[in-house]
Amino acid sequence: MHFVFKRLVLSLSIAAAFAADKDSTAFRPPAADALEHHQTNSKVTIGVDPYTSPEKEKTAFGKLDLYSYGVLPVLVVIQNNSDKAIRVDRIKAEYVGPNRNRVVATPAKDVRYLNGVGHPNIPTSPLPRRHKKNPLDAWEVEGRAFAASSLPPGESASGFFYFQAGMQAGATIYLSGLTEPATGQELFYFEIPLN
Repeated sequence: MHFVFKRLVLSLSIAAAFAADKDSTAFRPPAADALEHHQTNSKVTIGVDPYTSPEKEKTAFGKLDLYSYGVLPVLVVIQNNSDKAIRVDRIKAEYVGPNRNRVVATPAKDVRYLNGVGHPNIPTSPLPRRHKKNPLDAWEVEGRAFAASSLPPGESASGFFYFQAGMQAGATIYLSGLTEPATGQELFYFEIPLN
């Protein structure tokens, strides 16, 4: 009995150590005003950070390198320091290039289809072909996407928006659709330069 108890304690200790190690590598976004690219309007601060290097992407997406597949992930962190709640479930994110060309964010649930079928599936042998998994079909894409619905006073929310664009000098992220819950009135917009 004593041996079984020691073994159970050892197993629980090992599990706790693995859980602690896993938590230490979990993605934790910085505060909105700690990001290089941020803006404050009416006591609401939004920070944005484009993830264009494999090293940076690894912190949020593991082995998945979205940018090499033509998808620009942009982290958005919103801090509400006002005295009112803000609805953010209707937020609209756009990547605006230097020539004012606009790219609307691709919904996270659709990113997995962006690298779709490159060639028609024409069988060349009677044996079934093995299909390769789309590399963009990873839980991190939807799991790390911006998904907050409202933001109480003093709280923050963060997540990624995905753009089918490459980084360009002079580009900005344009965010609109933040509203007051009681009236539904749009409060303000943010236009944050990326460089």
